[in-house]
Amino acid sequence: MWKRARDLIVGILIGILLTGVWVTARAESGTDLTSVIPFSAQALWLMKQTRSLLETYHVDGDKPVEEKKLLYGAVRGILQAWGDPYTRFLDPAQLKEEEIEVQGEYGGLGIYIGQKDGRTLVISPIEGTPADRAGIKPNDEIVKIGEEVIFGWDQDRVVKALRGQAGTSVTIWIRREKEERLLKFDLKRENIALKTVKLEKLEDGLVYIRLSFFNEKTAEEMRKALAQANGMKAKGIVLDLRNNPGGLLNAATEVVDMFVDSGVIVGMKGRFERANEVIYATKGTQTRLPVVVLVNEGSASASEIVSGALKDLKRAKIVGKKTFGKGSVQTLFHLSDGSAMFITIARYYTPSGLVIDHVGLKPDLVVEGEPKRDHKKDVQLQKAIQELKKKPEKQG
Repeated sequence: MWKRARDLIVGILIGILLTGVWVTARAESGTDLTSVIPFSAQALWLMKQTRSLLETYHVDGDKPVEEKKLLYGAVRGILQAWGDPYTRFLDPAQLKEEEIEVQGEYGGLGIYIGQKDGRTLVISPIEGTPADRAGIKPNDEIVKIGEEVIFGWDQDRVVKALRGQAGTSVTIWIRREKEERLLKFDLKRENIALKTVKLEKLEDGLVYIRLSFFNEKTAEEMRKALAQANGMKAKGIVLDLRNNPGGLLNAATEVVDMFVDSGVIVGMKGRFERANEVIYATKGTQTRLPVVVLVNEGSASASEIVSGALKDLKRAKIVGKKTFGKGSVQTLFHLSDGSAMFITIARYYTPSGLVIDHVGLKPDLVVEGEPKRDHKKDVQLQKAIQELKKKPEKQG
């Protein structure tokens, strides 16, 4: 009897807490509160009934489930019901992994993923990682990890299964367009140290800058690359954002700011005042060299912000294939127990007002092909070089 009473009291307290959070958010948005009070006594009783039935009749009902696991499961269920794969819950361990990735190093395969309609799709493999060397491609669907079918898994669960200590092995099964059978990849995890910017010399005084991801180190790495290009007296830049899955918003806006003197970099529109923002270029350009940007279906989020801004501001020509179309803004909300939520609070707009989300960015010049390690065989890169040769050496 005491256990049942305790559980009911705990349920009511959780309901009051969640209701308070909900009411605060609704009040901030200006919504009429009289029609939106959730988690009624009936709803809380339904949750209690569910737990009681499981504990009474499930074959393993005599094995108690940790309270925190039940609570986190309920929270994940609420977020999943919203139907947005980018709004997600992170327990304390997952949050730590996320922070490690943003800082630039983790153990895994080197795959950035996105989710559509319950499917897990590869946005892009990271250059030089196990996934890249094995030949995994953008838009590959991950169907199985080991022997488990992952359809319907949330993104955090997929990431946790793919990551692990360097030297350990994992098998993934891929469904690829135009392939009749699933493709099997036996991969060994490595320590993925992310250097986000790489510069190479091209022919006729041109330089190639590959930007693979936007993290805390990207802006400084790009400044060094542009200084190196200026020191080489380069005549033009190919900025390669193909298979770049995005990353930190501020890193993307800082990169754009290095190429332009002024103007809107990106706009954001959401339901709350704090989610509506326009970010402008303020620091002054670090290079006036002509630029061609390479994009493809693996270019997402922050890379779409950069390419969209440089296109709309007439600072660069965009070459390649239509981008992924991930144009939403996620803010991290820390919770009291060390867990957190990423919540989509707004959508991106390019300087001309173009919506990126679920649409993508169409290049100025659509060129089929894939990135090649041999630049001479890279059709898209060769087209970018041709475009730079058409341009004057300087842009005003």
